[in-house]
Amino acid sequence: MSLVLDPAAQDLLFREARTANTFTDEPVTDEQVQAIYDLVKYGPTAFNQCPLRITLVRSPEARERLVQHLAEGNRAKTATAPLVAILSADNEFHEELPALLPHYPQAKDAFFSERSARESAAALNASLQAAYFIVGVRAAGLAAGPMTGMDFEGVRKEFLDDDHTPLMVVNIGHPGPDAWFPRLPRLAYEDVVTTV
Repeated sequence: MSLVLDPAAQDLLFREARTANTFTDEPVTDEQVQAIYDLVKYGPTAFNQCPLRITLVRSPEARERLVQHLAEGNRAKTATAPLVAILSADNEFHEELPALLPHYPQAKDAFFSERSARESAAALNASLQAAYFIVGVRAAGLAAGPMTGMDFEGVRKEFLDDDHTPLMVVNIGHPGPDAWFPRLPRLAYEDVVTTV
């Protein structure tokens, strides 16, 4: 059985998509980021909790503050990317549930009254949304460079608050020269799928 999605779109979103390590200086506009979000916001999350929060790092001063919290190997590419997004999980996402889950507004208190339950749910569901966001960046014809090599607590203190947990930094832009490392192997279907 073949996929319904056009093969060129399959390549763009998955087969040819890799982490970009260099970028051109062509800017990424707010309109592009909004178009990406307006597409990926429809990806499913449990209880429609939508805990992903996106902090766009545009100013040189903010970029410098972020770079100091990154692993050495991630600093140069983040310093030169046209746009950098800090993706985080909002641990107070439950406050939005009455609007996001109007048929079951009591879910806010029934399932998420305790901070530990919210943190666990937010981490999982915001990570799902982060994956949607990366695919959305690719759908916009841009390259994404997601990274987790950073001082998470330093990033949280510098850019977020106690209610937000950083998940990753994503460099965004048009790929520059030698942007890609060689494609690494993937596991085969039979190594991943078990039928019971």
